Amino acid sequence: MAPTLTAVLGIGLLVLALALIHVPLGTWMHRVYTDERHWAPERLAYRVMGVSPDSPQTWRSYAASVLAFSLVSILGLWALITVQGWLPLSLDREMTWWTALNTAVSFTTNTNWQSYAGEAGAGHVVQALGLAVQNFVSAAVGMAVAVALVRGIAAQGTDRIGNFWVDLVRGSLRILLPIAVVAAIVFLLSGVPQNLGAPQPVTTVAGGEQVVQGGPVASQEVIKLLGTNGGGFFNANSAHPFENPNGWTNVLSILLVLCIPFSLPYTYGLLVGDRRQGRAILGAMATLWLAASALAVWAELSAASGPGGSMEGKEQRFGPVWSALFGVATTGTSTGAVNSMHESYSPLGGGVLLGDMMLGEVSPGGVGSGLYGMLVMAVLTVFITGLMVGRTPELLGKTIGRREITCAALTTLVMPATVLLLTGASLSLPVARDALLGSGPRGFTEMLYAYTSAANNNGSAYAGLSADQPWLGLTLALAMALGRFLPIVLVLALAGSLAAQRRRPVTDGTMPTHTALFAGVLTGIVLVVAGLTFFPALALGPIAEALR
Repeated sequence: MAPTLTAVLGIGLLVLALALIHVPLGTWMHRVYTDERHWAPERLAYRVMGVSPDSPQTWRSYAASVLAFSLVSILGLWALITVQGWLPLSLDREMTWWTALNTAVSFTTNTNWQSYAGEAGAGHVVQALGLAVQNFVSAAVGMAVAVALVRGIAAQGTDRIGNFWVDLVRGSLRILLPIAVVAAIVFLLSGVPQNLGAPQPVTTVAGGEQVVQGGPVASQEVIKLLGTNGGGFFNANSAHPFENPNGWTNVLSILLVLCIPFSLPYTYGLLVGDRRQGRAILGAMATLWLAASALAVWAELSAASGPGGSMEGKEQRFGPVWSALFGVATTGTSTGAVNSMHESYSPLGGGVLLGDMMLGEVSPGGVGSGLYGMLVMAVLTVFITGLMVGRTPELLGKTIGRREITCAALTTLVMPATVLLLTGASLSLPVARDALLGSGPRGFTEMLYAYTSAANNNGSAYAGLSADQPWLGLTLALAMALGRFLPIVLVLALAGSLAAQRRRPVTDGTMPTHTALFAGVLTGIVLVVAGLTFFPALALGPIAEALR
């Protein structure tokens, strides 16, 4: 089949599958977060945590709960990794203290950046009780914050935006866990291992010896994708046949990455009582994703490596089309999984993947973080367009005043400030420059990609950077923490400010936010903000390399 036809059919298959999924999944998530009943396992969890599930929180209390839970998660996971040598099933694996801290921050912030080889750094107990648990709860935190912001938009005259502990438990038990169980069975039947076995030496067909790794791979693989976490049980990540055996598991992997982010806009529409609002947000997300997919596929098919496109750094069983689609899906969300090596992409193809993250990962973004990121951009859009036409900016009847625009503007500035400052600082230090594989524009892109990935809580890498050293390990952990928690606090402050307002009546002068025109303007604002911020950096990296 011609590569171009394969690309069209591949994108069409994904669009069809997502179109079939997003309404029932979006409806279910709406029911989960609005249900007044607590299931028995949930009541048990609340008793263990010592919280009252029927006490709504202010935005400050909600934010304090998020930060406290995340801090305990970081410290607990760091301790577990540090002492894993004394635990059963550790397989004699260990990490340095800074790698352990980097990993603890990484998995707690939904980043899953790995400065260690997956099968060499973490034993089975750390994988199952540490990393897999954080894959669930970090994704649930993102969804909880998104729902809290939507409640703030929908509520009137209140200082309450929900209960974090209820949102956390329900997101984990009612949404993530059931899908993960079913998908894990599918992966298991497809050949992905799930055991607690030790590495086994085997004799190859050629007569040599090779060590075959085992472990709880299927369960970890599914939630890393579904929760837009990323990372990998094996160092080769989703390019490894034990994580991603064939073309069908590759398609399923992409669907798992995209299904919740593309379904949450429908949930948003139901929560605010106007499904057209959700369609507008979905339209902007889909436009950005489709454009990036088409551009990345074209770039890799046009590379001068052969008539079928560039196969450098790609698995034969996936080829350039499905490799590029996987790359766009994971960099457009906060998923660090890769089924090909981004370092070996063409300058334009690699630039698309880097640009996906620089948009703020809103195409469609991570689980929860994509929706609240796009809603922040919607606040900026109504503010800018309101100024242009001389109208008071409003979002669903809520005035976007000084407090609201301050929260939105600061949210959009956290990530680029973190990326550019830490990239510049690292490039000025010999110890960090020595970790680069490439030189010139390629080396600059490697460093820029690393901090962009960390600050956007993505976790993928250009693979040319040897990041397992104290400076890079600690500064990347700092980028992950700043990129995750500062925007969350600001988004929750925005939610509290909007919830306190009463909705103004719609008049002829009210700008509609449910139309295709608004979705188009929103898409343009996302591109302009990212372009103004990052174009000079891109000009020094992938653009300069493409023009050489």
